[in-house]
Amino acid sequence: MPEAVTLDMYQSAGVGVAALLAGMWLTRKIPFLKRYCIPAPVSGGLLFSLLTLLLYAAGGVACSFDGTVKDLCMMVFFTSVGYQSDMRVLRTGGRPLLVMILLVALLIIVQNLLSIGIARGLGMDPLFGLAAGSIPMCGGHGTAGGFAPLLEELGLQSATSVTMAAATFGLVAGSLLGGPLAGALIRRKRLCEPGREADTVSGIEAGEASPESRKEYLHSDEHAFRGYLFAACMLLIAMALGSCLSRLLALTGITFPTYFGSLLVAALLRNTLGRLPRQAAWRDAGRVRSLGDICLSLFLGMAMSSLRLWELSSMALPLCLILLAQVAFMALFAACVAFPLLGRDYDGAVLVAGLCGFGLGATPNAMANMSAVCYKYRYAVNPFIIVPVIGAMFVDIINTGVVTVFVNLIS
Repeated sequence: MPEAVTLDMYQSAGVGVAALLAGMWLTRKIPFLKRYCIPAPVSGGLLFSLLTLLLYAAGGVACSFDGTVKDLCMMVFFTSVGYQSDMRVLRTGGRPLLVMILLVALLIIVQNLLSIGIARGLGMDPLFGLAAGSIPMCGGHGTAGGFAPLLEELGLQSATSVTMAAATFGLVAGSLLGGPLAGALIRRKRLCEPGREADTVSGIEAGEASPESRKEYLHSDEHAFRGYLFAACMLLIAMALGSCLSRLLALTGITFPTYFGSLLVAALLRNTLGRLPRQAAWRDAGRVRSLGDICLSLFLGMAMSSLRLWELSSMALPLCLILLAQVAFMALFAACVAFPLLGRDYDGAVLVAGLCGFGLGATPNAMANMSAVCYKYRYAVNPFIIVPVIGAMFVDIINTGVVTVFVNLIS
């Protein structure tokens, strides 16, 4: 019987912060981590989880972490996602944006059908398949950590370890797949010739090179403090109202993730109060995004460092089969479905690189994939407008809705 060591709320948060700082150091020292856009809390948290695995294997010590601060950070992050959902961009993004939104929705649905189907075929709990579907693939580590407690409540043991391991695999796979696939489409269709490095680099860095982008904005510490204070108040208001909405949603008998009410309330506040005159502060999502990103980093550090990797041993083979199937499907979907619908042109090929990035990993992977393609050929304006909007606004919302439907269908 392994000896249990329980860390309290403060100790667990401290370990998560240490994992984040370690990951930041590793990212600076190891080029592989920067090349494949591995987030610092993921690399640092994985290092700490390997240490706990060593403790378990060598000394029979099983570490247990308090999740209070981790859950709070998760709630703040998803509430910030709701505040970034400005529906007005649908009018400005045009047809490519709408096509990409539909492609993302279809991708999320099929990812879950594929993983659940394989799990059933292997005689395993369909919740295990769901844990390796769009939750870690399109959702990444943030959504993986958000849904893992719900899956564990429904009976899937080690859901956190499964979803986090799948999300880490997806980050690397998305980066490896996107650029080469887009490059193959460009060469086969002869969409563009490789450009001079000076042209491609100047295109990508055009925004940074412009005088307006380099303009320094001076503000007092008091002004910055008030701005972040208001952003924190916005988040807390949405979380308070969202908890009430979550209780009402629970009365329907339908299972929702804990953050769903706060996400919906935040999106509603942004698209109602943000449109009123003299309420520009509700439209300014910059500081809200910053607070959300901070909480996401802290959440991932705590979630990754608390992984119980020894619980994955019996699931390694079926998990690998599902993840390899997800990569193969992503390649076919991007080349045979997404590329034709996106116009079969150069912009479509660049968008395919981005789709592979956040279809298996996260938005930073998508941006890195598209940058790699554009460095070789030429800069494409629309993809660098469309992909960040979809990654910031639509992926998490669509994924949460679709996964909630699947959870209620199979549980």
